[in-house]
Amino acid sequence: MAEGASEILHETGEVREAHRFDAGALGEYMRAYVAGFRGPLSVRQFTGGQSNPTFLLEAASGRYVMRKKPPGKLLASAHQVDREYRVIRALASTDVPVARTHALCTDDSVIGSAFYVMDCVEGRVFRDPQLPGCTPEERAAVYDEMNDVMARLHRVDYEAVGLGDFGKPGNYFERQIGRWTKQYEAAQTDEVEAMRSLIAWLPAHIPPGDETCIVHGDFRLENSIYHPTEPRMLAMLDWELSTLGHPLADLAYNCLLYHMNSPTQGTLAGVDLAALGIPTEEEYVADYCRRTGRPDVEHWSFYLAFSLFRLASIAQGVYKRGLDGNASSEQAMQYGTICQLLAYLAWEIVGRSADR
Repeated sequence: MAEGASEILHETGEVREAHRFDAGALGEYMRAYVAGFRGPLSVRQFTGGQSNPTFLLEAASGRYVMRKKPPGKLLASAHQVDREYRVIRALASTDVPVARTHALCTDDSVIGSAFYVMDCVEGRVFRDPQLPGCTPEERAAVYDEMNDVMARLHRVDYEAVGLGDFGKPGNYFERQIGRWTKQYEAAQTDEVEAMRSLIAWLPAHIPPGDETCIVHGDFRLENSIYHPTEPRMLAMLDWELSTLGHPLADLAYNCLLYHMNSPTQGTLAGVDLAALGIPTEEEYVADYCRRTGRPDVEHWSFYLAFSLFRLASIAQGVYKRGLDGNASSEQAMQYGTICQLLAYLAWEIVGRSADR
């Protein structure tokens, strides 16, 4: 959702065939469960995103966004829109910026799968991490705000906001490596040697010590909406992967563009960051440590490799959904190659570290 109404419409299109549902039934549901809703209702689908299909809902009462499970057979524990809804609703009482939620429907008979409805937050979404069109001062402020929001999230008392059972405290990396190994194997189509190497290496090199906080799981600039003119985040989006976990998993994931060139997001690798006003990875990590009272980060290569491994597993799942015909995006068929690239980059980072 980019700045202004026309920009939002530019990022949407007709609802794709595989994701069509009864808009009339959705309108009836919203009349019953969304306070102040007034029809008629029109529906368009956001073109981005590779997981839960997302829709722009326009009505006489205003604009809303709906996220729902994709159709077809799904991997176990994936696409849990009820968890997204729960964490966004819980964080509404904190200083973490999130969209206002309206309703969660777990009755598949309404439109064919579970969904939730939230406000449409209008502002700027930065697709390119180099922030073209911004001044160096504006870029520095945008990155500082993102860093601050992540630190705020990790400082939230998850028990106090009702998320004490949102995940299992402790052993986060062990459980996550096991989960994403199973997800990868369930969606595997080709043998990727680097994935096999990571599946063996990661469990044996989990750093000592443990911490638990709310982690977003997909914390990156593109998943946030900023004020139209100020370097202030209005909402963090896409909470599907959120859980109770280790804060350094979010931090490392957030820093991946310092190491990789994403076909959809671009890169910060090999860029004159000082000229752009964007912090270096070292400066960005130091700012996070200052905000969270952490002296420094050891075993950084593990956290980066883990983040890339998890992302590779997710990419393989997207590719498999593309083969099965129920992916959220038409670009899903490109993700088989992306899985391999991510896995080999992760293994290269491991090879450059002293941990191997």
